Amino acid sequence: MEYALLQAIFLPLLLSPVAYLIGKKAGPTPAMWFTFAVLLYVTVLIITSALSGTTEEHYPWTSLFGEFGLLLDGLASPFAIIIYVLCTILVLYSKPYMIHKFQEQFQEERGVHVTAAGQTSVVESSGVSEYISAKSGLYFALYLVFAMGMMGTVLSTNLIEFYLFFEFMLIPGFFLVALWGDGPRRKIGIMFLLWTHAGAVVLLLGFLMIGLTIGSFDFADIRESEIPQDVVLLSAVAITIGLGVKLAVFMFHIWLPYVHGSAPTPISALLSPAMIGIGAYGIFRLIVEFLPSTFADLAIWFHIWGLVTMIYGGAMALMQDDIKRLLAYSSISQMGYLLFGIGSLSVLGLAGAEMMYVTHALGKGILFMMAGIIILKVGTRSLSKLGGLAGKMPITAVCAVIGALTIAGVPPTSGFMGEWILFYGALETAVEEGSMLRMVTFGLGLLATVLTMSYMLWMLKRIFFGKTPEHLENVKEASWYMTAPMMVLAGFTIVVGIYPDIFLEKIIPYMSGVLGA
Repeated sequence: MEYALLQAIFLPLLLSPVAYLIGKKAGPTPAMWFTFAVLLYVTVLIITSALSGTTEEHYPWTSLFGEFGLLLDGLASPFAIIIYVLCTILVLYSKPYMIHKFQEQFQEERGVHVTAAGQTSVVESSGVSEYISAKSGLYFALYLVFAMGMMGTVLSTNLIEFYLFFEFMLIPGFFLVALWGDGPRRKIGIMFLLWTHAGAVVLLLGFLMIGLTIGSFDFADIRESEIPQDVVLLSAVAITIGLGVKLAVFMFHIWLPYVHGSAPTPISALLSPAMIGIGAYGIFRLIVEFLPSTFADLAIWFHIWGLVTMIYGGAMALMQDDIKRLLAYSSISQMGYLLFGIGSLSVLGLAGAEMMYVTHALGKGILFMMAGIIILKVGTRSLSKLGGLAGKMPITAVCAVIGALTIAGVPPTSGFMGEWILFYGALETAVEEGSMLRMVTFGLGLLATVLTMSYMLWMLKRIFFGKTPEHLENVKEASWYMTAPMMVLAGFTIVVGIYPDIFLEKIIPYMSGVLGA
């Protein structure tokens, strides 16, 4: 289809005001279905374009920056498909969760007053439906803009274009956290904005060093041999730091547990599975592909950095009592797997790292949706106050088990294929190079998988098994709006686990071409 990629990016942005007006005038349900229809259409465009092979579009832009281009190739396709599939599915999940959130905030803002005795009581108000309609319109409009920012970053073919989309997705992300998050949401929203913007500024410095040196910002014009050695190393380090903040790898992870813990759960289910992994996409595209010699020098450091992140995130996840903070630290650990695979310097290691993005998105999407259902139906995020919910919420329990097994890398889920390929590639490089250091990191990486299995099984046991506390006797399963999206992702992860060539037939040829294998 003509202009397919352009439509896939800009339709959500152009139609976001319509979503706002529909929500404000007609309420959350019409706004949800409109947003769902828009995202379903652009998802079909992306999948159709990916099935037809490499798709590329170019449009005139300013002479200062070069060409505005869009590229869907073997690297971008899995990222793009997963981003829009998650965005589309989570629209349905958003409706009951966000209506509950809007009702809570309405009571906080207008319906709760303190009596002389110091007690609170809810004051009825006829404005609640108007309040929910206005807020739902704004939510779905910001949601569309957030989805567009992520997709634009993945499809960019120009350094400045990449940076603009990279920054653009921070704006709706900030408002979604600051307006409807939990706890000190405005402070946490500002933390999110400052950390990620600081990383983006460092990223821009790396881009400027490359672009001003070669005289172009277009990806097609980047030649590592034309950049002085000292400049290319500095720019690679700046790009790595900027993307490392987005990835929330060790040392740059501080913001992530706060933001994922505070954000509305549908947004947490986008931030963790989809958004932070875009940092890995940037490393693939900007370092591995365009600066191969520098990447070869830095690969062992990526490998070690990824290992440290895997172990740190897993250890911290084991110590958490809050479900969402446990999943946040799990995401840090999983981003370590991606960096570990990138540092393996092998075709299979790099392919496994990209597969880990896909599997993490599917598994963690399920688990964050599970956390939102627990919050909505039980009213607590504390693991110590839960137990025995498998009998009360069987669909949620089964989907959560599949999600946890995906993150832990157990067959037949997609997580097994991702981890298997990743570690095979890491071992292959260690053997070929005869490197004792890589042998040690491979062994420690396998031990990190034990940590992953431990915190996942411990979480499942504390939520779904054991004795049911008295205050949970009347808990019921969530609505189909919330359980059906989980079931879709649970089915998807098993299908990909059984037939991984859905993604690997695109990924492996690309990685072979990049490494010259």
